[in-house]
Amino acid sequence: MSEDNPPLPPPNIFVVDHPLVQSKLSLLRSTETSTADFRRLLREIAALLAYPVTADLESAPRPVQTPLAPFEGKRMARQIILVPILRAGLGLLEGMLHLFPRAAVGHIGIYRDEETLLPQHYYAKTPPGLAEAEVIVLDPMLATGQSAAAAVAELKERGATRIRLLCLVSAPQGLNVMQAAHPDVPIYTAALDEKLDERGFIVPGLGDAGDRYFGT
Repeated sequence: MSEDNPPLPPPNIFVVDHPLVQSKLSLLRSTETSTADFRRLLREIAALLAYPVTADLESAPRPVQTPLAPFEGKRMARQIILVPILRAGLGLLEGMLHLFPRAAVGHIGIYRDEETLLPQHYYAKTPPGLAEAEVIVLDPMLATGQSAAAAVAELKERGATRIRLLCLVSAPQGLNVMQAAHPDVPIYTAALDEKLDERGFIVPGLGDAGDRYFGT
């Protein structure tokens, strides 16, 4: 295969290359973007990504009465549970809740040890019904992949069977770790970036999403 035709991502990795998403993501990457604009853009991108990440979810019949006649409508077949990985994942939560206001929300707290780059757990709280729900894990950056893999493992231990991961920017290392640990979990991302640096940050990336979102 020539350099002009790079290999396609594996079938369970979905890259959202919609022009509107990419335009907003480019602004999100910029060092000139203020904290207020970063928050707004993250919220807007999350709402846009809500469509592809749920495009293949099952629906069930919902009979409704229009002003003129009965109609066989549709509803989501299963409850949606959103699980942001604290703390940066909270930046994606608001935009998702705008589209799914009835979604339940769980939280998993994991931070990355700056020396070992390994995940450290400090909190987990999930709503009931994980086994029957569609669970969407939210984390803006898929860098080493260790935190996302640990969060998914925690959810599986708690009974979740239908899990998908939504992130903005991914590195090859993170994708490889997630695929090796959880090949059954589809990954939806807006960008496949080049690499990780020596500190475990995605290059070119957008910096520390949590710091930029919270202004720290």
